Amino acid sequence: MTEIFQVDAFTERPFAGNPAAVCPLAGPAGERWMQDVAREMNLSETAFFWPEGEALRLRWFTPGGEVELCGHATLATAHVLWETGRLEPAAPASFATLSGRLGAHRDGDFVVLDFPALPGEPVPAPAGLVEALGASPAAVSRARFDLLVELASAAAVRALAPDFRALAALDCRGVAVTAPGDDGEHDFVSRFFAPRYGIDEDPVTGSAHCQLAPYWAPRLGKERMLAYQASARGGVVRVAVRGDRVELAGRAVTVLRGRLAAAAAGPAS
Repeated sequence: MTEIFQVDAFTERPFAGNPAAVCPLAGPAGERWMQDVAREMNLSETAFFWPEGEALRLRWFTPGGEVELCGHATLATAHVLWETGRLEPAAPASFATLSGRLGAHRDGDFVVLDFPALPGEPVPAPAGLVEALGASPAAVSRARFDLLVELASAAAVRALAPDFRALAALDCRGVAVTAPGDDGEHDFVSRFFAPRYGIDEDPVTGSAHCQLAPYWAPRLGKERMLAYQASARGGVVRVAVRGDRVELAGRAVTVLRGRLAAAAAGPAS
């Protein structure tokens, strides 16, 4: 039977941060089977990995489909690799993904991810965005996957009650809404909505910080920042802009270990 783990990422305590399922495999599995498992787990992301050359092939599925980049499920996968002894504590992890080669290493009890920077370009607010959010943007930008919307204050970000059905009609993976931090600890706050992929609100979104970090770095005059995603579960992300790459760092904790009774189906299935 196939092992499966549930890991809370970007948190140091159970039942906070963003939960991801992680499924180690001996080799490639069929897309339909992986999608079925992701739908069954019903989390924002389920990660599948298997050996491929000198790296590990890593794929991420939401309940609604495969995505090209996911931070919290990559962090969860690296955590599982070290926790289960699949990698030695000092050994880095290397992943082959739809977004190219990604890396992870340990820094104390933090997992540090090496991800691509995804800077956005300023755009007019798309039709329907203001109505869907119920708030007026201070600025809007668009990157490879997502829209980024800056609001006037962190309080406005926390108070949002979007129309998810209307957000799902927008032509983007998701919408990251952000503002400068207001608590003296976090440089900026955000929330992330992706109803088009079956995720009304994602608790902590690592990949969104690939756009958030290069957005805030020049505005705050900082390369290293501490971010807070203000979902109901909440989560903290350490970010650092490194040219065309972004470092995302966070903690993780395993909350469930089990085995799938349904055997993995091969690629041809």
